[in-house]
Amino acid sequence: MAAEKKSGIITKCLGGLYTVESPDGVFECKARGVFRNKKIVPYVGDTAYLSENVITGIAERKNCIIRPPLANLDQIIFVVSTCEPSPNLPLLDKFIAIAEYKGIKPVIAVTKVDLAQYEAILQIYSKIGIELVVVDYRNNDAAEKLNKILNGKISVLTGNSGAGKSTLLNALGDGFNVETGEISRKLGRGRHTTRTAELYKLQCGGYVADTPGFSTFETNKYDIIRKEELCGCFHEFSAYTDKCRFRDCSHTCEKGCAVVQAVKDGYISESRHRNYCVMYDEAKQLKEWKL
Repeated sequence: MAAEKKSGIITKCLGGLYTVESPDGVFECKARGVFRNKKIVPYVGDTAYLSENVITGIAERKNCIIRPPLANLDQIIFVVSTCEPSPNLPLLDKFIAIAEYKGIKPVIAVTKVDLAQYEAILQIYSKIGIELVVVDYRNNDAAEKLNKILNGKISVLTGNSGAGKSTLLNALGDGFNVETGEISRKLGRGRHTTRTAELYKLQCGGYVADTPGFSTFETNKYDIIRKEELCGCFHEFSAYTDKCRFRDCSHTCEKGCAVVQAVKDGYISESRHRNYCVMYDEAKQLKEWKL
């Protein structure tokens, strides 16, 4: 009699052993030996097919990031602090664009609002068509806001070291007990280290993974955004791109560019457009054979 096949989500990978959570229980599995020959690498977040505690197949992914190795993400929560460290907006805009390009919903969580003004961040990012939440722990609804965002989703938290990810995780009320500013025993990571990702199940029904800071959050070489596709990753440009004088407008500096005019008129943030132009110049330098 053939062994019964199951499917579930990979929540952890360590030393070639995969933890798979399925409706039938949690299983510790190894991958088929043929995976290595076929260069198939299971990622945390993958839907895996099992037979006798062996992963026999991986369902098609809707997206993935390579470091940390995570698949099938619904959203990336970018934790941005008002100060200590100060927000790195060029890097934030780059990663928002990458998330958009990969079909992962970007969300911004602004922290440390009790220490510094956050109106400038709000002014820029509340108008670009993505969800933004101000996390104020002085109010009792901080955890409620976060759980609503995370409910039923596979989410990743990322941000500069010290931006407040640990405090945010603790606010979820799921027993993380992460020591802020210190090594996270619950998540198994110290500062400036890159390790295998792990998904943690939340009481609200979703999963969350912590990640390294922005400086080590990476995508693979196939995720480079071509210059022709870049403007589609800046939502606020979409209302103007069809109004440009030239069909091949780069939306950087051309005469008759509706995007440039919208920047001058204050409808598009100068900093967002400036960061777009930097990314566009970088994309122009790419050689097609490298893509």
